[in-house]
Amino acid sequence: MVSKEIEKPLACWRGKDRYCGEVLDSVTVILRTAGCAWNRCRMCGYRRERYPALPQGELAERLIRQVRWVEANVGDGEYRLVKIFTSGSFFDPQEVPVAARTAVAEAFRGRLVIAETRPEYVNADVLQDFMALIDDGTWSTPLFVAMGLETTDDRIREKCIAKGFTFEDFARAASAAHDAGAGVKAYLLMKPPNLTEREARDDMLRSIEEVSPLAEMISMNPCTVQTGTDVERLWKQQAYRPPYLWSVLDVLLRTPVHVLCDPVGGGQARGPHNCGACDGAIVRGIREYSLTADKGLLAALAAGDCGCRKEWEFVLDREQPYCMPLTR
Repeated sequence: MVSKEIEKPLACWRGKDRYCGEVLDSVTVILRTAGCAWNRCRMCGYRRERYPALPQGELAERLIRQVRWVEANVGDGEYRLVKIFTSGSFFDPQEVPVAARTAVAEAFRGRLVIAETRPEYVNADVLQDFMALIDDGTWSTPLFVAMGLETTDDRIREKCIAKGFTFEDFARAASAAHDAGAGVKAYLLMKPPNLTEREARDDMLRSIEEVSPLAEMISMNPCTVQTGTDVERLWKQQAYRPPYLWSVLDVLLRTPVHVLCDPVGGGQARGPHNCGACDGAIVRGIREYSLTADKGLLAALAAGDCGCRKEWEFVLDREQPYCMPLTR
């Protein structure tokens, strides 16, 4: 029997997200779980955010308590979209037992659900079972399977990020999700370690073009320096700098599809940043663009005359792999 106690998730917040030209009230939930089975990605700060080894029944109970906390604290009927994250993969039954996954589905029935997972856990039968529980007829596609592809370049994904799967693996998982009637959301990572600013910018442009036929939604995440990660170690050694906000703007302007972007930590030393003077306006503009898809807004920001733009252009032109980064 499941306890009636509640337990707070790792994080939960209200927000807004763009979907099919409409801005929806949303809730983002990060559940504490048994932890990612892969657990090697160099930029991930959630690798250690896990329960100690627990029997499956107790693990399911702890997760169900978190779901109850969300139900009790975010309000009922006030949001239409929910994004579910874990330390690893929502559809890994060892990380999120089936009983807990069922509780999530029942709690969010009628909402548009975006759930993150690694490609190896995308199974058409599992997705169809989950969709049968969340679908009340409101949405033509009630579930989007989100995967952290990060880049379409297998060499960068392996050497710079250590994701442990290939673009072909992602493509197979996307096909399985579509066969099950689900949509696909791809997360891309801008500027993992060991890339120059130009390499990172060009990798994002290429990745967006190559993943667009496979994913209905694309979200680009500028890399941040999270505590206890390989990226933090390099950053402390002055061997890594998060991307310039100018680069983020450049990618969003030049890609023909709408790409979601929320520059977490924008304007701070550990997040995507410029000089500090122009950062706030650019971060706000990028977030507004994610909701409005107004490229005119981006163009106006990109035309700004802040002196650090020349620094960014110099870095794009001169930074080399053997002497990067040129700036902090």
